[in-house]
Amino acid sequence: EKLLIHLSNFRPVKRVLDVVEIFDRLRQRVPATLVMIGDGPDRPAAEALCREKGIAPYVSFLGNMPALEAVMPAADLYVLPSNSESFGLSALEAQACGVPVLGYAVGGLPEVVVHGETGFLREVGDVSGLADDGASLILDSARYDVMSRASRERAIRLFNADEIVSRYLALYERVLAAA
Repeated sequence: EKLLIHLSNFRPVKRVLDVVEIFDRLRQRVPATLVMIGDGPDRPAAEALCREKGIAPYVSFLGNMPALEAVMPAADLYVLPSNSESFGLSALEAQACGVPVLGYAVGGLPEVVVHGETGFLREVGDVSGLADDGASLILDSARYDVMSRASRERAIRLFNADEIVSRYLALYERVLAAA
């Protein structure tokens, strides 16, 4: 079985019901389980939707966890279909672990996830598209391996602390020189 993970504060902006819908559709094509990490106001509705769809045995709600770095590398896909993401730090963390991301093309997420290279991005509400993207990726192990490696390599290359700090320092130096 493949493992999908979602991590959030379960607020409406995170669209956790879309996570359940994506998983339900993907699971019809690929044996999989879903781990939902976090807690918040939409958790009861997500749990109810899992029961209604008959997929509750395949979905675990773990609540808040302190050691996400121990869980994320076990995932095959990270699902983040938010209405809005200022940057998408959790998507970057997933990619640093070699986990491709399924999400919506909103906010800063397209800066983190390259559609077709490190994950898949769709318009808000396109649960079928993301489910199809995820299932087809999981079913093609060679393509999955390429995307997993690309996810990790891009996260490390573009977002490592040394690179980011040197960019900030260069910007500060330019601003101070212009002053």
